[in-house]
Amino acid sequence: MTATRYDVIGIGNAIVDVLARTEDDFLVRHGMQKGTMALIDESRAQAIYTAMGPAVEISGGSAANTIVGVAGFGARAAFIGKVKDDTLGQVFAHDIRAAGVGFDTPPSFEGPSTARCYILVTPDGERTMNTYLGAAQDLHPNDIVEEAIAAAAITYLEGYLWDPKHAKDAFLKAAKAAHTAGRQVALTLSDAFCVDRWRDEFLNLARSGTVDLLFANEAEMHSLYQTADFDTAVKTLRADVKLAVVTRSEKGCLVVSRERVLEVAASPVARVVDTTGAGDLFAAGFLVGLARGADHTRAAKLGALAAAEVIGHLGARPEASLKSLAQENGLLT
Repeated sequence: MTATRYDVIGIGNAIVDVLARTEDDFLVRHGMQKGTMALIDESRAQAIYTAMGPAVEISGGSAANTIVGVAGFGARAAFIGKVKDDTLGQVFAHDIRAAGVGFDTPPSFEGPSTARCYILVTPDGERTMNTYLGAAQDLHPNDIVEEAIAAAAITYLEGYLWDPKHAKDAFLKAAKAAHTAGRQVALTLSDAFCVDRWRDEFLNLARSGTVDLLFANEAEMHSLYQTADFDTAVKTLRADVKLAVVTRSEKGCLVVSRERVLEVAASPVARVVDTTGAGDLFAAGFLVGLARGADHTRAAKLGALAAAEVIGHLGARPEASLKSLAQENGLLT
């Protein structure tokens, strides 16, 4: 096997996060269900932007957040995602490259504008998201450079991008290129509603070996196996996947394989400010550990450390050096 150029390469929705603090009554006035993510059209996006308070714009999207976290650990990272050649597209490209992530996907010059997600954070730290997917959904197989995939130890796929047919084809092309090169493929289920839409296809990706590692939270697990009993879901998961990580918020996580179920505690958090990106950053730590040859316990501890850092402040990107935090905690040399 040839040497890797990247530890992790991510494929997902290229979205600009627009974050603002708000009060619960704002959500009520605008017909938003607290703590959920709603897909919106461009006119609704403009109306929300006009009504919301002062905001911070930063490149986002679930897999992109994960890949920025990977780079934050000092690992080699790249991202594949589609933006338009517009102002927000330029914001996305600048931000993700400034974070130390390789980003070479050519922008589109026609069609929908760059995707954006309006993230409204209430005083209890809960986030309510309104997402316009725009250009992000225009990722095609020709955006997948097989040589780049083959040069990454792990290719990480975002479940949110499983909706468009051509994006699915791009995912499958990437998975094939990764496995041909002897690399690993990981998938995050992203959202329980996403699982509701594509349950059978996600299960097939795991059972067929197209995906080597699955990330899910408890809600996604219940949706995947259509059961309210968590233990039953985990038992079934063990038979379906080579490796999976199930995050359980303050209860930590389970690392699930056919051989065993490993329980790893969450890292302590002084105060939860904003839960945006907790799962994304957990995946970053676990992927870095896996790519660098750490055992599953250490990889999960790296994930827990990154998740704890990101929920202690506003936004889905780490503010402290994840590499330094990991070194201080004896998790990275």
